[in-house]
Amino acid sequence: MLRLDYLSCVLTITSTILVGRRCWEGWLVATVNSVIMCIIGVKTAQLGFIPANVFCIAVSVVNLRSWRRVAAVSS
Repeated sequence: MLRLDYLSCVLTITSTILVGRRCWEGWLVATVNSVIMCIIGVKTAQLGFIPANVFCIAVSVVNLRSWRRVAAVSS
């Protein structure tokens, strides 16, 4: 069985490393991780995870678009 908590842990570490290295892919990984955290919140009835991670998804999408725009201009 797939352990979403372990997957989320790996994605959190990966996204943090990627964003720290200024790779826009880190924001994509962070967005996927936030979706997984919402699923964990629903499955465990810890509904407080959902609004926090929907906010994180929105921040990640805004940052991803911003970083991609800067990368396109720099090229």
